[in-house]
Amino acid sequence: MIAVKKIVCSFWIFCLVLLLISHQSALAQISQQEREKTYKQLELFANVLSIIQDHYVTEIDTRKIINGAVNGMLLSLDPHSSYLGPENFRMLQNETRGSFPGIGIEITIVNHIVTIVSPIEGTPAHKAGLKAKDSIIKIENEPTKNMSAMQAVNKIRGPKGTQVTITVYRKGWDEAKDFILTRDIIPLQSVKTFFLEPGFLYARITNFQSDTTKDFKTALRKLKKQQPINGLILDLRNNPGGLLNQAVSVADYFLKKGLIVYTKGRLEEQNMTFHARNTGERNYYPVVILVNGGSASAAEIVAGAIQDHKRGILVGTSTFGKGSVQTIVPLPDGAGLRLTTAYYYTPSGRSIQAQGITPDVVIQPQEQQNEMANKKKKNGPKREVDLQNHLKNKSNNVGQTEKPENKEKNLTVKEEAEIARLLKSDNQLRTGLNILKSVRLYSEFKKGITQ
Repeated sequence: MIAVKKIVCSFWIFCLVLLLISHQSALAQISQQEREKTYKQLELFANVLSIIQDHYVTEIDTRKIINGAVNGMLLSLDPHSSYLGPENFRMLQNETRGSFPGIGIEITIVNHIVTIVSPIEGTPAHKAGLKAKDSIIKIENEPTKNMSAMQAVNKIRGPKGTQVTITVYRKGWDEAKDFILTRDIIPLQSVKTFFLEPGFLYARITNFQSDTTKDFKTALRKLKKQQPINGLILDLRNNPGGLLNQAVSVADYFLKKGLIVYTKGRLEEQNMTFHARNTGERNYYPVVILVNGGSASAAEIVAGAIQDHKRGILVGTSTFGKGSVQTIVPLPDGAGLRLTTAYYYTPSGRSIQAQGITPDVVIQPQEQQNEMANKKKKNGPKREVDLQNHLKNKSNNVGQTEKPENKEKNLTVKEEAEIARLLKSDNQLRTGLNILKSVRLYSEFKKGITQ
């Protein structure tokens, strides 16, 4: 009986191997000696499976065992390769099309620990204060060490309205903290745009999904009709990435020619180059890109292309550093395989894998700047206002610059207040706006000199 089972197992494993290596280009990469080693290891796998089937204390589900083996195999490669069962494969497809149930975070594996790449804006995770690079050490009190990213996703997601408890550790904390989050439907409306001030446009892309470029271009064309665009802030902070082709087409919107990104893999077919095309649209206004540690993958492709072509100025903190490309391979029974197949490189040839992109202007987040300012105020030199019994200012503020009004049509008082609050609380955004204003003033000054 054992011999029969060995033959059956070996047959199916052998078929699987033939399927995997049948592609002509892949076959050319594998020597006869390497194939023989592979077959011997698969024979070992078949023998172990047969022994488990016959002697394990309870009857086993062979499909479950083999799926576990496949997951383990992929987990040994890199944090982004994974086996997707039929349900997970459908969920992945839904994510790129519009929505999914969960708490709104993108995760990866760092040093065998589930780690947040970034929370999605407006989701339960974002509202709870979770941040990029937070470590999730437990999900429902189950340790996540050596848990795959897909296993963690399956435990975190669930029906809308149900709760999940995750235990999070953040660098600088004395101990981990529990977060009880209520799951919701996470809408992926990836583009948000409005004028910060007359002529200065803000555009946020939360992730790159199937309609991102179309929505982005539609929004900008609509706003151009309201008033001229003198400068654009493109906010890619906490953008975990998404579809490569959408990142390329967004970068293409700003570039008239040249390389956007290229990929290199083991096989010739994995080596691809993506170039900008001159579409005839005049998008010559200055651009500032906001990035941080939650800007990953496709977001880094856009940022890298803009920076290398000197088309805009990057402001914020270093990006996440995910410089690899994943290919989705459909499998039988509705399952799928997400496999890392190539590295990508910016136009200048930079690989940002595990390094990230350093902004042109490094600005720490508001809360960190506040901490530094408080320390400096406590330990550093005093200002006049800090001296005891200092004289009061009796001026009537004559000559001070008034706060500019946002004269955009159809802007409500509530919207104006929200923009003012946003600028006050977000120093990176404030810096970006000041850069755009400076570029605008300089161009006018230069124009005046030449007349």
